[in-house]
Amino acid sequence: MYNDVLIVVQLYNGEKTILNVLRSVIDQGFDHILVCDDFSTDQGVAIIRENYPDIPVIVHLKNEGYGKNQKSLYNYAVEKTSFNYVIMVHGDGQYNPKLCRPIAEMLKTGIYDVILASRIITSGALKNGMPLYKYISNRVLTLLQNIVTNSKLSEYHTGYRAYTTEVLREVKFDSFSNKFIFDNQMLLQIIKQNFNIGEISCPTVYTDDSSSISFRNSVAYGMGVVKETILYRLGD
Repeated sequence: MYNDVLIVVQLYNGEKTILNVLRSVIDQGFDHILVCDDFSTDQGVAIIRENYPDIPVIVHLKNEGYGKNQKSLYNYAVEKTSFNYVIMVHGDGQYNPKLCRPIAEMLKTGIYDVILASRIITSGALKNGMPLYKYISNRVLTLLQNIVTNSKLSEYHTGYRAYTTEVLREVKFDSFSNKFIFDNQMLLQIIKQNFNIGEISCPTVYTDDSSSISFRNSVAYGMGVVKETILYRLGD
């Protein structure tokens, strides 16, 4: 049923959550899963290999960054021509992996090229633990970007995304940053190239086991978003 769908999983120090994430994906009928570990210091990779030895794991030999992790996963997906769709899941469980099936079904309609799992469509972001400063910056930056791009997305900053492999072949993501701004560069280029974007509501959970960008990195990310949006406006 999902033989043409590849689930790619980002992992960084997710030993406490990765098994639950993988079980959830497998229970939905997905047989093709790829994990990329960004030089974790815990036992996450060993846990995967012990419990799911058939799941391939890319292991970075040094900490390359959030964006580089995705590049490794997407380049693998593009090279394997049997896949038509790619769903990116976070190994820390912050985004509910149970949405993989409805996301896959949305892509398979042929209506959308990209699916974003939005934490903002519902009113639960703050209730589920999103820090207030992150919520406010999310809303302000999203408003700015919607104005500049003439779009109506509910948020630009979710890390839970899915693409057709055509999108991954057309968007030159290897030129993007290896840091957190990668996601925003990716989305702005997708908008520029006129791919069709759909959204699905996604509750998010902030726990001690979930990874979280620091306040300092959040500020750097926000400044980077403004810069990338200005470049978009200038046509760079």
